[in-house]
Amino acid sequence: MIANLDGLLYQLANIFLVPALLLIIMALAYSLYSLGSMLLEVLFQRRGQVITELTHYARQVDISTDDLELWIMQKLELLRMTSRVTPLLGLVATLIPMGPALLALSENNTAAVGENMVVAFAGVTLALIAASISFIILNIRRRWLFTELRQVEKSWDAQT
Repeated sequence: MIANLDGLLYQLANIFLVPALLLIIMALAYSLYSLGSMLLEVLFQRRGQVITELTHYARQVDISTDDLELWIMQKLELLRMTSRVTPLLGLVATLIPMGPALLALSENNTAAVGENMVVAFAGVTLALIAASISFIILNIRRRWLFTELRQVEKSWDAQT
């Protein structure tokens, strides 16, 4: 009975390895895209060629500070989720191959141990890189957006 349960649990866990690895790859791609986007924005800011989305959104009629703060939260939500969820996916991608690696180790099958450990270490490494990049971008963008929000509020105060 317990052997059947163990096998079932292993098969269920193994189902999630490929989706976890795919999500890690997607998170890494998104983080690198966001990094490139942020670097381009820095370049355009230095040239004075940027009108940001927040300022454009703030120019609409009947927009309040609360609306702008909500807009900022929505804009940063994917970066925030990427920075928080990706390390968990890395843990999943590490733990699932560890079972077969430990089993292979008990059978002195070093080739199988190596294969499983490569997947485990690659998954967690890429996940941590993606999470780190997205966390840094999240904090920089949040500071930029709230600085801009303060400038919008000051311009509103000057108009009244």
